[in-house]
Amino acid sequence: MHPSEVVAEIAAGPPGPRVGAFFDLDGTLVAGFTATAHAGHRIRSRQARLGEVLGVVEAMMRYRFGRMEFERLVVRGAGYLRGESLADLDQLGERLFAERIAARVFPGMRDIVAAHQQRGHTVVLSSSALTIHTRPVARYLGITHVLCNQFELDDRGLLTGDITRPIVWGPKKAAAAQNFCVDNGIELHDSYFYADGDEDLALMSLVGHPRPVNPRPRLAAVSAERGWPVLRVAHAGGRRGRRLLAGLGG
Repeated sequence: MHPSEVVAEIAAGPPGPRVGAFFDLDGTLVAGFTATAHAGHRIRSRQARLGEVLGVVEAMMRYRFGRMEFERLVVRGAGYLRGESLADLDQLGERLFAERIAARVFPGMRDIVAAHQQRGHTVVLSSSALTIHTRPVARYLGITHVLCNQFELDDRGLLTGDITRPIVWGPKKAAAAQNFCVDNGIELHDSYFYADGDEDLALMSLVGHPRPVNPRPRLAAVSAERGWPVLRVAHAGGRRGRRLLAGLGG
């Protein structure tokens, strides 16, 4: 499917807040990983030691190829930021979004978000990324509901080096969306979910309108088996390797 076809489909469908539109972040709304912008900043400002740099790259590659549990990946990243102020990280996240991520938002996906908003649907950014990565994108797109991972804080608002449980990923991401629907009167069988990752099959299988976006191999295979329409959006530059490491360089 082309984004324009999806926009037309949404416009012809039922309106109102009982229809949910859930969007994944990395690889779906934005090309590549948003977290690399923050990692790149730490490298350029010499805040990151060599071990951290190598750890980030290794973790990303292992996760991309399914060789690392996501919980270990996200907790490892939080550990590098132990003792930092969340308020300061939020400000940095907004600046890095403007400088390095805004240009990587897929125009076609921006149009689809707007189409759902125009129909009065309940639009949700549902991601396994952290708040410092999700909230700037949500604000940019006018999305008010965000389901994502959050840093654990001490009583001074400083990061402990851990993540609040349960960690949002895979089946737990699906459970978070289900709970949100119950709390907000949303009908899952009338709702949409846009995502690219194999781990998103759990939530993709629950909604009435699954919409894989540039899906990775397993999600693509299941989509073909189940007849899910696959959405293709143009990448905001470069080959896959450059997308993966976008933001790490200067």
